[in-house]
Amino acid sequence: MVLQRSPQNNPHDDSHPLVLAVNDYADNLELLTCVLETIGCESITAYHGRNAIEMAQQHQPDLILLDIMMPELDGMEVLKRLRNNPKTREIPIIAVTGMDRNREYFLSVGFDDWLRKPIEFEELEEVIRRHI
Repeated sequence: MVLQRSPQNNPHDDSHPLVLAVNDYADNLELLTCVLETIGCESITAYHGRNAIEMAQQHQPDLILLDIMMPELDGMEVLKRLRNNPKTREIPIIAVTGMDRNREYFLSVGFDDWLRKPIEFEELEEVIRRHI
């Protein structure tokens, strides 16, 4: 089943949702890219927080999968900066983490949802469908 962008948040011409995956490990990004393609999404990637902010502003993705533990700018700081920017504040941002916290914690700090590492394919697909 292919995901479709909703018209109200579709700044792109393509019918496949665009997902920005942010992680400082290339292997994790490669795996996420493959899984996203399998469920009908296009993806772009960023290896660190500053690049993630630039990519989000430039490409206006339909959803961001944001790793929390990264060098330089961690996911919490990236979230804060994206939420404070009018161009990116409405993009759904999903925390991707191995942190021992619950969903309510991530919702309370401003994320739209969370995925616990290691990510399960079915759970990833469910979270994406819920927000796109």
